[in-house]
Amino acid sequence: MARDLYETLNVSRDASKEDIKRAYRKLARQYHPDVNKDAGAEDMFKELSRAYEVLSDDDQRARYDRFGEAGLNGGGGGGPGDFAGAAGFGDISDIFESFFGGFAGAGTGGRRATRPGGPTRGDDLRYDMVLEFQEAIFGGEKEITINHLTTCETCRGSGSKPGSGPTTCRNCGGQGQIRQARRTPFGLFTQVAACPNCQGTGEVIESPCPTCSGRGRNQKQTTIKITIPAGVDAGSRLRVQGEGDAGMRGGPPGDLFIYVSVRNHPVFRREGQDIYSVAEISYLQAILGSQMSVETVDGPQTVVVPPGTQPETVLTLDGKGVPRIGNPTRRGHHYLQLKVVIPTKLGAEERELLTKLAKARGEKVSKKEGLEGLIDSIGNLFH
Repeated sequence: MARDLYETLNVSRDASKEDIKRAYRKLARQYHPDVNKDAGAEDMFKELSRAYEVLSDDDQRARYDRFGEAGLNGGGGGGPGDFAGAAGFGDISDIFESFFGGFAGAGTGGRRATRPGGPTRGDDLRYDMVLEFQEAIFGGEKEITINHLTTCETCRGSGSKPGSGPTTCRNCGGQGQIRQARRTPFGLFTQVAACPNCQGTGEVIESPCPTCSGRGRNQKQTTIKITIPAGVDAGSRLRVQGEGDAGMRGGPPGDLFIYVSVRNHPVFRREGQDIYSVAEISYLQAILGSQMSVETVDGPQTVVVPPGTQPETVLTLDGKGVPRIGNPTRRGHHYLQLKVVIPTKLGAEERELLTKLAKARGEKVSKKEGLEGLIDSIGNLFH
């Protein structure tokens, strides 16, 4: 199973483009084959390059978030190139940033651009969905019920009792941050941390909302309708935007990720876009040929068994497999393996006819007595 691209870059699923770029720069510098001669470094660098290629592209990232590797159609892959370009280091400040990402600046105590305590995106949620075999192949709509945090309707997410509001945190003066100076061999660096009194919000709620107890969110059970695309398989991941937990302080909601598993089918076996099944035919059908009805995922279908069909012959039913995700008109094949059934009991007339047939073909009839010998004779017809 392919490694998760977010795990490869060691970033969260809601990471910004800048976060992804920064993570790639740092790791690419560490594993670039011009710098790291350890075994496996070059392979790791290629994985990093592919992960960055996908996650830095909005379209590819959206497909990966929704369908996982299946949505990428095998795209992508990276290789070592120019070190500075591949690792993304433009100047010395970028190198300092990879070493001192937690510091705001040197000497003058500069501030970070992003202020803690602002709007916060809600958490993503996971839902494990079990699909029937046919549902995974042809898709459709399903209703699911989830428990998630929603914005409090009483205080509209502020956390304060109606008619009141939060007050400025006295500990940080409403900045949501406190600074600590640290001396290093490179000079004096200022580290910025969230204020412990207001948890980085810059505000303190003195009159909490009675409905949500000042949290700004409430737990709620919601039923939503999910569209299952045709062709999903076990291990696929579907993304439903905005159905995760509500954000804090006006932040956007998280997403709902649906992880798919598929029940086994008593007749069909799936491998990618192809379907496999087994059908039994009599020895007379195999010798003389016939038409027979077999089950496919689309329902019963008539197939032609050609004369002289050998045991374990596989017939191909074109276009009767699984639709391709995103392009359901393109489908795989259904491979039908034929099992020739040799009878264990024969009537007197059938035994006589088979004996004559064997002699007419110059076959040596087994000297074994009774039915066992006749069965051996029938088996000789297929060799």
